[in-house]
Amino acid sequence: MLRGFLNAFRTPDLRKKLLITLGIIAIYRMGVAIPTPGINYENVQLCANQTTTNSAFQILDLFSGGALLQLSIFALGIMPYITASIMVQLLRVLIPRFETLYKEGPEGQAKLTQYTRYITVGFAALQSASYITLARNDVFFPGCAVPIIPNDSWYTIAIMILTMTTGTVLVMWLGERITERGVGNGMSLLIFTSIAASFPGAVSTIWNSSDGVRNTVLVAILVLAIIAAVVFVEQSQRRIPVQYAKRVVGRRTLGGSSTYIPMKINMAGIIPVIFASSLLTLPTVIVQFSGNNPADWVIWLQNHVANPGSPLNIALYVTLIIFFAYFYTAITFNPDDVADNMKKYGGFIPGIRPGQPTADFLSYVLSRITAAGSIYLALVALLPTVVFVALGLGTSIPFGGASVLILVGVGLDTVKRIQSQLEQHSYEGFLR
Repeated sequence: MLRGFLNAFRTPDLRKKLLITLGIIAIYRMGVAIPTPGINYENVQLCANQTTTNSAFQILDLFSGGALLQLSIFALGIMPYITASIMVQLLRVLIPRFETLYKEGPEGQAKLTQYTRYITVGFAALQSASYITLARNDVFFPGCAVPIIPNDSWYTIAIMILTMTTGTVLVMWLGERITERGVGNGMSLLIFTSIAASFPGAVSTIWNSSDGVRNTVLVAILVLAIIAAVVFVEQSQRRIPVQYAKRVVGRRTLGGSSTYIPMKINMAGIIPVIFASSLLTLPTVIVQFSGNNPADWVIWLQNHVANPGSPLNIALYVTLIIFFAYFYTAITFNPDDVADNMKKYGGFIPGIRPGQPTADFLSYVLSRITAAGSIYLALVALLPTVVFVALGLGTSIPFGGASVLILVGVGLDTVKRIQSQLEQHSYEGFLR
């Protein structure tokens, strides 16, 4: 491993890309620590130390690297862009124009990327205004006596909204620069950095808890087991063999090759967990806005739905993950298109007729693979939370299944990209 790192930095082109990536990550982490104009940073720190953070925003704060509850210029992080990207992908099913642009190749996808940027700016403006309103109403830190925003004039609020929106646009630009000139996917690496930055504080929290040594050892074993399981499943795939028939073109014989269609067990990635977590934060937000004298149905919602340890909350979480796993897989992998492309170029699956029978066979395999993948996602996302609650650590520890999925997935993708670039210069890869 160490030799692989040294070889990566000895290669001039790769060294330049690695330094650009590390420099942009450093700029991003600097922006996380810069407070938004109009925020009293000392009061924010006082409230964070004296009160309990609202659990509805802990996962959002995790993805922003702690910037959200600090109300820094990068408080929104990259989440508006992720939301806009997912929205554009979902709109491909509803808007034929988007599907046409997607099939046009690089030019059409560049147009979709431009639409994604516009939607990101709109989401960033709306979310910044919402978060500022929540901060003014003491929703971030319930019960805090000192004001986070001392001056709530319209001019100050407008400057704060503009600053946070601009910060999101800058984060989006930094992520795109990593993708173009650095190593790996820029947006994924920024989320990776945000989650990894919260780990030292989490380790300190576990160590300082009651039975700190025992809890630290148990959490370490659990995290290593989850990492091993995630690596095994994410690398697993069902390879469907494809045979291409021979064709005679003039005096040349083309085709006759054999290949396969790789179908990953978890084709939806981390998207189902993010969607399910986001929807389950809505009941908590409703409870927070219900006031001091909530209605009976709000109390029931708080005890049975908004409580992370309740059986109904766990059942809803698992159900939403399985639903979104099927839904997102269905819009990203179309068996009919794959079957048509195979038929167009003379390909067929041995034992399956081309055309509609091939599409039906791919749908059959895909549905069963997705069943296993969705159950795997639910177990990985749920198991750490259950263990942390049993150990009395609460649900705010960032070693959750979603965090581990993102870290391992981004890490594997980045290592593969570095290895492929190293192999262009020598036969020895990044990992021996």
